[in-house]
Amino acid sequence: MGWGNARLNEAAAVCAAQLPAIGLIWWIGNLLGDDYAYAGAFGFLSLFALACLLVVAPLILPVLGLAHAMAQLVPAEALARLVVRRARGPLWAWHLLCAAGLGVVWAGLAGLLWGWPFTVTAPLLAALGVLPVLGLGWLRRRTRGFWGVWLPSLFASVGLFLLVFLGGVLATTTGIVEEYEPPALSAEQLTGVWRGEEGAVLSLGTGGRAELTGLPTESGSADRTAEPPFAVCDGTGTWLLDDEGAHDPYGDGPDGRAGVVVRLDGECGQETYWRIGGTASEPELFVWFGDPDAPDLRILTQD
Repeated sequence: MGWGNARLNEAAAVCAAQLPAIGLIWWIGNLLGDDYAYAGAFGFLSLFALACLLVVAPLILPVLGLAHAMAQLVPAEALARLVVRRARGPLWAWHLLCAAGLGVVWAGLAGLLWGWPFTVTAPLLAALGVLPVLGLGWLRRRTRGFWGVWLPSLFASVGLFLLVFLGGVLATTTGIVEEYEPPALSAEQLTGVWRGEEGAVLSLGTGGRAELTGLPTESGSADRTAEPPFAVCDGTGTWLLDDEGAHDPYGDGPDGRAGVVVRLDGECGQETYWRIGGTASEPELFVWFGDPDAPDLRILTQD
């Protein structure tokens, strides 16, 4: 069967049905991840963004569903038809396998272009083709008009969204999914080279010595709306591990988030408190600069 307008409409509908649930999963994942000590603003902004997306969903979901179908379902069925000519098995099964395989290919490309983790992205993109292929198989046995396709898509979309929402609530209340906790790193684990945007380098050496190149630091300026809201410094200095957050100028005093205090030897910049984030396997150091209403987040990752 070719991909005429009616067939593409069906493909767009079955792809669009799962997108709100996927968006909700992404949103929940962000809430459960590191909020970089800015939960209040990010929580509100993410909730506001989610509400806006739900309002405009009827307009954007058909477009996104069609884009997904053209990127995964349509080429996957073309591959499946080639395979069926030389191998046994139903077309829908090969379509499902090719859609999953194409998702893996797209994950590899995303890893090369944007650095997305392949081990996480590949299963997700492969899974994106499962429900649409099964939905197309269900629709193929029926003759339906426009509303006969999109009304089931709407009901399925709402059902999947509610299922994910209830599952997320259940997982968090029962403790199956735990709230994010920053890693507890020792001074030995922090020792090494940390890199950030625009060539920023912070080398934390043994004995509390530090070397920095192009590193953002507190400028000491009272004008928090200045651009940039930090000083970029080169040179040497000292560092120490503050595992209680007592030196955090924007924290709540002792028992706050642990971090690294970096003090410079020269006149460039002021003492800067880099909070510890990320995970034990992929730790991060981060700091907020500038206006609290529109702050600039800087992140360092360890070599």
